Amino acid sequence: MAPAVFLDRDGVINRDRPDFVKSWDEFEFLPHTLEALRILSQTPYAIVIVSNQSGIGRGLLTEETLRDMHSRMVDRIQAAGGRIDAIYYCPHAPDAGCACRKPAAGLFLQAAHDLSLDLAASWSIGDSYRDAQAANRAGVRAILLGRSLPDHSAIPEMPVEAIRTADLLSAVRIIARNDTGNDTGNDTGNGTGNGTGNDGLLAGPA
Repeated sequence: MAPAVFLDRDGVINRDRPDFVKSWDEFEFLPHTLEALRILSQTPYAIVIVSNQSGIGRGLLTEETLRDMHSRMVDRIQAAGGRIDAIYYCPHAPDAGCACRKPAAGLFLQAAHDLSLDLAASWSIGDSYRDAQAANRAGVRAILLGRSLPDHSAIPEMPVEAIRTADLLSAVRIIARNDTGNDTGNDTGNGTGNGTGNDGLLAGPA
């Protein structure tokens, strides 16, 4: 089994929006993202996006539009020397009661099953408490980035175990230092949070 780095999309790879990222015209890579993915692509980790995309369930965009967005995103990442090995997303609205919408662990578990991934040797990088909670439930080590939007879909009573850092590039460096046996140099915190952001859920390579 192979280790993986699971990446949330909105707020980690691209800039998040309170009204959802609904088209390629609204998709904006965050600073240093392409550099971070180029560096990460030189490691043996599978790189897997696991993203809530409830804009589909809310009727704000179609799965066809999402797949087009992801195709363009992957093309840009590859042109910069990086890679994305798989994309899993949940298209459901928050009240759908599905098992894939983070903070549930369904996306992680489906990817692990499909790709023969070693969850205990893997990492997750997200910007919301729900990302870290999903990783914790799946037995994946979590890194939590700073977040500009609130996150109401986390589970308030569930503690969060995660390393805190600023952005994707610094998170990739934490993983690299950990693999070489050096100290991560970042705080690990437990806590809970709430807020809103981009949602969506269902497992399936895009």
